[in-house]
Amino acid sequence: MPNLRLPKVGLVEMMREATVATVDSWVNYSSEFREGIGRNTEHKALKYAALMGSACNISLADLARSSDLDYQSLWWVANNYFNDENLRCANTKLVNFHHKQWLCGYWGNGTLSSSDGQRFPTSGNIRNAKAIPKYFGYGKGAAAAAVTFYSYVSDQYSQYGGKVIATTERDATYVLDEALANETDLEIMEHTTDTHGYTDLLFALFNLVGKQLISRLRDLWSQRLCKIKSSLHPEYDKLEYPALRFTGTVNIDYLKKHAQELQRVGASLMTGTVTASLLMSRLQSYPRQNNLMYVLLSYGQLEKTIFICNYLLIPPLRKKVSRQLNKGEQLHNLKLFLRFGGDGFIRKRQEEQQQVTVQSMSVLTNIVLVWNTIYIQEILKELKNEGYQVNEEDFEHISPAPFEHINRLGKYNFNDEIKLEENGLRALRKPKK
Repeated sequence: MPNLRLPKVGLVEMMREATVATVDSWVNYSSEFREGIGRNTEHKALKYAALMGSACNISLADLARSSDLDYQSLWWVANNYFNDENLRCANTKLVNFHHKQWLCGYWGNGTLSSSDGQRFPTSGNIRNAKAIPKYFGYGKGAAAAAVTFYSYVSDQYSQYGGKVIATTERDATYVLDEALANETDLEIMEHTTDTHGYTDLLFALFNLVGKQLISRLRDLWSQRLCKIKSSLHPEYDKLEYPALRFTGTVNIDYLKKHAQELQRVGASLMTGTVTASLLMSRLQSYPRQNNLMYVLLSYGQLEKTIFICNYLLIPPLRKKVSRQLNKGEQLHNLKLFLRFGGDGFIRKRQEEQQQVTVQSMSVLTNIVLVWNTIYIQEILKELKNEGYQVNEEDFEHISPAPFEHINRLGKYNFNDEIKLEENGLRALRKPKK
């Protein structure tokens, strides 16, 4: 296994090494952490520390004490250099660099992605946190609250987007947002989710923007399949499908009548006039009073029926969907490993601050993926030079998301002699003037 040859490395060493030998010298992602328009290349140590603190859920005060960095300087860098826009730009650089590595071509071509939510418990009075006892039980007489970090993963394992949402909101509302807002070199054409990430409305919206939703649906046998109904073509009603049970119909004449409305919806989404999540929320608020909602649902039912038929008839499609969702689960495990501070609780109260946390996790996750990918490529070259038979067909089964070789906790030094005063105690601190 190539992963067994990965060099052992500390998480801090991995980030510090990036300033000299690997990730940052190749990608220069830290230049995106800046204030205003200028590209500030100073304060690199503070930038890495602030990134680690945000991604790993370590308070700046604890991080300053553990790293001998000045707290005020660290706080200033974290609050002035780190925002959603800067982190997105840094993450885009990492994804684009990772996309160019030759090994990534064996994992996918960058046109397929998946999305899934990861729940984290919260501490304190946080506005967008919702009680969810199913996962976190009860505390102090009330159900423990949580928020969801929703992430988007390409078929090359890179995480190209993420956002924070309320845990009680359905994932499907936000699935299309990052696929449309994607600014990386990845050309996402297909997207997969689990059952929580699909609705009939979403099938329609994906098709209208030139993409395809290929969700893995639970209880597939209970899904409603629709036949085409047309007054102009009555022969459609006489068609028989012995292997499938159709329980609904879609009036194709009605869809043709409102074709321009559907095209306007697609154009609005693709130009960014409205986000998919906002459009879906508004339409679902008053579904019976909105004719556009009925048109979109009918179109989505037709698209879903076509997908289910393909899903049942094409085994490679089922395999592709499952494999992509498994890649997302592997990244979930990596992020849980990286987010070890603060007992796993989210304490940021503002959604803007939580979004910075989500983006910081994406950046750190992609740093690990880039580092692992580069070293795995070197390992494969070394195995070939040593005379081992390297089968390229096995490359697609290699994952760049292992973390057993990463030391996330740093190192404790028990050998230094402690300088003590004559009374045998440490010297007291002097107050700052």
